[in-house]
Amino acid sequence: MSRFLYSVLFYLLLPAILLRLLLRGLSSPGYASRWGERFGFGVKGGSASNTIWLHAVSVGETVAATPLVTALQEKLPNYRLMVTCMTVTGSVRIKAAFGDSVDHSYAPYDMPDAVARFLNRVKPKMLIIMETELWPNTIAACHQRNIPVVLANGRLSERSAQGYQRIRPLVRPMLSGLSAVAAQHRDDGARFIALGLPEAALQVTGNIKFDLNLSPAVRSHAAALADQWRGNSRRQILLAASTHHGEDEIILAAFAQIKKQVSNLLLVLVPRHPERFDQVARLCTDAGFSLARRSGNDSLTETDILLGDSMGELTAFFGACDIAFVGGSLVPTGGHNMIEAAAWNVPVLTGPHLFNFTEVSQLLLANDAMRLCETEQQLVDQSLELLGNQQQRDAMGRAAGRVVEANRGALEKLVVIIAGLI
Repeated sequence: MSRFLYSVLFYLLLPAILLRLLLRGLSSPGYASRWGERFGFGVKGGSASNTIWLHAVSVGETVAATPLVTALQEKLPNYRLMVTCMTVTGSVRIKAAFGDSVDHSYAPYDMPDAVARFLNRVKPKMLIIMETELWPNTIAACHQRNIPVVLANGRLSERSAQGYQRIRPLVRPMLSGLSAVAAQHRDDGARFIALGLPEAALQVTGNIKFDLNLSPAVRSHAAALADQWRGNSRRQILLAASTHHGEDEIILAAFAQIKKQVSNLLLVLVPRHPERFDQVARLCTDAGFSLARRSGNDSLTETDILLGDSMGELTAFFGACDIAFVGGSLVPTGGHNMIEAAAWNVPVLTGPHLFNFTEVSQLLLANDAMRLCETEQQLVDQSLELLGNQQQRDAMGRAAGRVVEANRGALEKLVVIIAGLI
């Protein structure tokens, strides 16, 4: 009954959902196209009789899924992957990361008819869901068709668990339909169990984001960027990555103070969502800074800020900076992946809102590889301290790298689980 009411509500909200898509399409044209895929129509997939469906909702999950896709292609060469997402940025990232080696579509909305059309077209042998994107009708439809469903790199914050608790009659049967949950941490696992996941379905494997592979091509790209950005003056570089609305103003105000003491500093500012690129560019110029845009290959001579408005380069950006501030953390978004910076042996700064990366942030903080900045002034003070002390930067960077190395291995465990169920 709970799922029936949920489905009715979804259909009733459909006009609002479509209106939101249309409005988002005004600033990000990709949202105005490929609507059919979201309802299970015109899906370009099912090119192999043995298909594994992997769902990564957006960019962060796609980055996490990249080593998994590579590992599955090596371990299960007779299977082809259908990789889906929900966002335009996720779609761009999937195409850039995997090209024609996988099939790709937007995932269907969680309505029975849309899910059925998608499953009839793709005929997957398994569904792998990255991290937290759990949909009752999708999981139920797979369960009814004897399609195993694996939650990979599963995480469940205390805040999310409290939200799920309020709709437990809907959540409990959904979790019962999962074949396996490979949880990042025992605390995540305990929350899943408390909500109704059968204990036999749970394995705590660790976080596969620690298994990030920095390829020679990415390392070469990062080195070229660093050389270009530093220029003849060998200027220092502060990266502010994956920033959200409300954070950019704080970062720009802090940067103005930092520039008074480190006049040659370059700020590389990368908003999380492409539809905000122009807005953030205006914030920079309105604040009196000279601005260059990565998409335009603008000259960096006498430039204060480089706007990172390209796609698929953020991993290399982390390898080209002296300090990385990871966004989504000065506002209550829950933070973003700081492991990418740590893998480059780069010291990390964040704000206090880190509930999406609780365990990772605790590891980095405990090993003096990351520092919290709860206010604009703390961001100024921490940045100046690190910029003025290379020995301290190097020590924090090495500590960050050691945390990453010590926590690798989740990917191999996850692949074993998947291979055992396929």
